[in-house]
Amino acid sequence: MSSTVAVIGAGTIGRSFAYLFARSGYTVRVFDPRSDLAEVVAELQADVTADASARNELASQVGTVEIAETVEAAVAGVVFVQESGPEDPESKPVLFSQIAEAAPTETVFATSSSTIPASSIAAALPESEASRVIVGHPFNPPHLMPLVEVVPSPQTSTETVDATVEFYRSCGREPVVLGREIRGFVGNRLQNALMKEAISLVQNGVVTAADLDTVMKNSLGLRWSAVGQFEGMHFGGGEAGIRGFMDHIGPAFAAIEDLPVDVDPAGMEDVFEQVEEAYGPTPTPQAAAVRDRIQKAVLDARGQGR
Repeated sequence: MSSTVAVIGAGTIGRSFAYLFARSGYTVRVFDPRSDLAEVVAELQADVTADASARNELASQVGTVEIAETVEAAVAGVVFVQESGPEDPESKPVLFSQIAEAAPTETVFATSSSTIPASSIAAALPESEASRVIVGHPFNPPHLMPLVEVVPSPQTSTETVDATVEFYRSCGREPVVLGREIRGFVGNRLQNALMKEAISLVQNGVVTAADLDTVMKNSLGLRWSAVGQFEGMHFGGGEAGIRGFMDHIGPAFAAIEDLPVDVDPAGMEDVFEQVEEAYGPTPTPQAAAVRDRIQKAVLDARGQGR
């Protein structure tokens, strides 16, 4: 089997995936029409080399990052393609036609898309090629966040699903296969529900934006780093588990009223101002570094650090 993979698109997600794949021992070919691609690839290779050195790893234990001048050159002879281009429902099918025409007959064609289903991307492809198109949706940044949502279309073959799961696991990720296509997948639907509730609590004067984040970091966020939603409910029910939880607490939770929420920019102005007052007008690299350090510490505690 080839140990070479392709990354199409060198934006934030594509660069993170390229780093992850190279750190996992693969040779990674990167294509993007951006004019500074050579500099981007050189920086990625330097980061991979520096990280390997810091971990006292041999050069043979990690892969390399290479530049590809075209899509066709990037996917020639590869076992896996991770496409992370613009979120454009019209351009992605065209791009995947290019990829399918130039790649080997058993290559997996994965997209990082968070909104465009595999069935839409593969609609114009022959059945044999459509069967190899699949969504591999990460949480940002992919080289740090373990989850990859694997979302097959009705045309995606079982072999493609299995190969996709095996590949992501070889990179230390935690792939979860969804039973069917749905807008927003699972992670973003959960995030969307919590986001709307958070906004409504601030808009209705229940809590400030900064204090809501304090609540999250010191309760739910801390708990969810150790257990998921349903496992937490199971613990909460004591000896009766989740059945006891719902018996004792379910009715009270069901009675919690919904607050009005306005996610239009004009309605969000007070929320915007509170967030910018708490954290500055734009996120800083220093704050991102603190976030990543904490997340890495959590992963280390869970035995998932790489």
